Amino acid sequence: MSHNTFGHLFRVTTWGESHGPALGCVVDGCPPGLGLSEADIQVWLDRRKPGQSRHVTQRREPDTVEILSGVFEGRTTGTPISLLIRNQDQRSRDYGEIATAFRPGHADYTYTAKYGLRDYRGGGRSSARETAARVAAGAVARKILDGVTIRGALTRIGAHGVERDRWDWDQTTENPFWSPDPVAADIWDQYLDEVRKSGSSVGAIVEVEATGLPAGWGAPLYGKLDSELASALMSINAAKGVEIGEGFAAAELSGEDNADQMRIGEDGLPVFLSNHAGGILGGISTGQPLVARVAFKPTSSILTPRQTINEAGEEVELRTKGRHDPCVGVRAVPVVEAMTACVLADAYLRHRGQNG
Repeated sequence: MSHNTFGHLFRVTTWGESHGPALGCVVDGCPPGLGLSEADIQVWLDRRKPGQSRHVTQRREPDTVEILSGVFEGRTTGTPISLLIRNQDQRSRDYGEIATAFRPGHADYTYTAKYGLRDYRGGGRSSARETAARVAAGAVARKILDGVTIRGALTRIGAHGVERDRWDWDQTTENPFWSPDPVAADIWDQYLDEVRKSGSSVGAIVEVEATGLPAGWGAPLYGKLDSELASALMSINAAKGVEIGEGFAAAELSGEDNADQMRIGEDGLPVFLSNHAGGILGGISTGQPLVARVAFKPTSSILTPRQTINEAGEEVELRTKGRHDPCVGVRAVPVVEAMTACVLADAYLRHRGQNG
């Protein structure tokens, strides 16, 4: 299998399967001399790990990270940083019934069609378990982004969204949903209980904001910051849509409403009067907050019997067993933050390489 690497100067390769002995990543291109310890990475992994509330999968994984290379006496050496996370709570027996049947909505059929075989235990490489390695890589990327703050929030679960006039970033750490709206968090709490008890699932939207970026990161045409970010966010398991700034809503605006007008501030620097562009124009950062949203589909593993086929070409009904998230968007927030960090770290290094 190829295409397990992303990035240009800051390059990340992830490896491992959901039910293998371990998973991890190799981060190449990290500058030397940055302070980095396992504790620096662990704090971000702890935000993503399963089993932290009744609204996520009850698989119990400590997600303890080990640094195998690239760090000496607490500082990065400039050589590849290898990170390992051991799997400790696999229950492969839960997947015996799907060894030869294709779960609707999963990558079972497409992996078999492409490779001729698949690891059916938890989805193998296509499992959301792989995102733990991305979060570890994102922790390294944050070390490069001095002065840049990246934070994400869940803005919608199913038909229930947040109210912008109640938005409070501090609230995202006060509830299990990363919700900036405490009222929405209470609604989601009851709603997901109903979804989970029915054996079903629901989709979600995650919003990410990056502040502290200077103007100038990114490149025109084929290296646009927004296209690189969209590609990275769409690579997250279960992601089905990405928008930057106003995104699809821009189609309903007039040119007058959509244009971010500019004036000169007291410091002589440009001041934008709005941010419909989401902090990117012409593929290059404007210096405003970068804003993106990712839509995640409902978890495909549900208890309701679904029509499918098996490898013998027989039509069967399948009910997926095991431990699954009723809404993958809940644990996707740290992953979206991590992928944003990796893209921005790469953009910074590329900008520095071209402009000095």
